[in-house]
Amino acid sequence: MKQAKPIVVLGVIFFFVVLLIPTLLVVPFTEKTDGKLKLHENVKQTPKTEKLQKVTASPLDVSVYRTETKKVEKLPLEDYLVGVVAAEMPATFELEALKAQSLAARTYIVQTMMNGNNHLPQGADVTDTVEYQVYLNKDELRSRWNKDYDWKIKKIQEAVKDTQGQILTYKNKPINATFFSTSNGYTENSEAYWKNSIPYLKSVASPWDKKSPEFTNQKVMSVASFEQRLGVKLTNSGSVGEIVSRTPGQRVDYVKINGKELSGKDVREKLGLSSADFHWTKKGNEIIINTKGYGHGIGMSQYGANGMALEGKTYKDIVTHYYTGVAITPNDQFVAQLTAKR
Repeated sequence: MKQAKPIVVLGVIFFFVVLLIPTLLVVPFTEKTDGKLKLHENVKQTPKTEKLQKVTASPLDVSVYRTETKKVEKLPLEDYLVGVVAAEMPATFELEALKAQSLAARTYIVQTMMNGNNHLPQGADVTDTVEYQVYLNKDELRSRWNKDYDWKIKKIQEAVKDTQGQILTYKNKPINATFFSTSNGYTENSEAYWKNSIPYLKSVASPWDKKSPEFTNQKVMSVASFEQRLGVKLTNSGSVGEIVSRTPGQRVDYVKINGKELSGKDVREKLGLSSADFHWTKKGNEIIINTKGYGHGIGMSQYGANGMALEGKTYKDIVTHYYTGVAITPNDQFVAQLTAKR
């Protein structure tokens, strides 16, 4: 029995060695803090902010045909929007109005790109003119704004960033987010100016526009020029014509001049008027035409948006006022569709 003791001692030593070796191997590669294991300090972790940037950054590029250089400029969607908002709305406007413009501009370009256009130069999604949305790059903006460039571009970038990833939809589809400068006190039904009736482009009151510098305008032209442009002949009575009907937005629907009926839209375009809300008088050999509002009047009024913002309304309040029945929606699925096509 005494001879068995060394064997027992060796067995105990072996048992402890077996238990300790795995622990000694693991400890140098881990640290314990508050009861939880964490990676060793020399193992680099990805910061949460980097991961967030990858999620929110849009993978979509916009190709803009520059009419002056005759070249296509390709840039990320959000950078393109900065150039559009800066060109389309004064940077002096309220931030919430600029956000509303950013949302409308993003919606417009996404919807335009989804529809496609075969009449553009090869490789271009849009032009930089009012035919689509006016766009200016940073060099052009720096030349335009001079010493005010830094604060203005920062403000525009903030507006675009605060609405990043958002567009306006109607029945889960991007809307045609049209906008214009100044209303006559009302926006217009789409079918009053275009052929189609669009449910979210309906006439709404816009009283804030009265403070716009473009609310009233006057144009004076010779009787000969007036007759030539409209293809009419005035009577000797001194009457220019009579307004037959008005649109829901209080613009001229149809006017009759010496028996010839013309639409308010045709008169506006042929005479180069600021608005289709006009009235005129004849004085001697001249026609004096007074207009109210500036632009086609459909969608969002920019001066109206600024007026709403001055009263404390948010960009969400603004867009849902001017676009009837729309929703503010993440643009992920639409951007994914556009990216997949390329």
